[in-house]
Amino acid sequence: MKQEINKHLNNITTKPLNQNRMGKVIIEYDTVEEAEDIQNALNGYKWKLAMWDLDQMLRGYVKYDDNLSEDKYDAYDKVRELIRETLADYGLNIND
Repeated sequence: MKQEINKHLNNITTKPLNQNRMGKVIIEYDTVEEAEDIQNALNGYKWKLAMWDLDQMLRGYVKYDDNLSEDKYDAYDKVRELIRETLADYGLNIND
């Protein structure tokens, strides 16, 4: 009997998770402020994409614009650096 129980427990713990199943998240809130906080959290990926797009746009100007003045080159490069520093201050990385 003990062997059967152990065998059953081993089967349960060693089965791989079904990677095709979708998870479900239920969010409840009581106030408008909580709803705004939740919406901000859910929009986090959009902010990441926006920062990525901005960084890539600046990179494109620096890398491919042959008529770019030195002042603009330096300014675009500095803005890219500031974006990375600001994200790092918040524990974020544009490449993650």
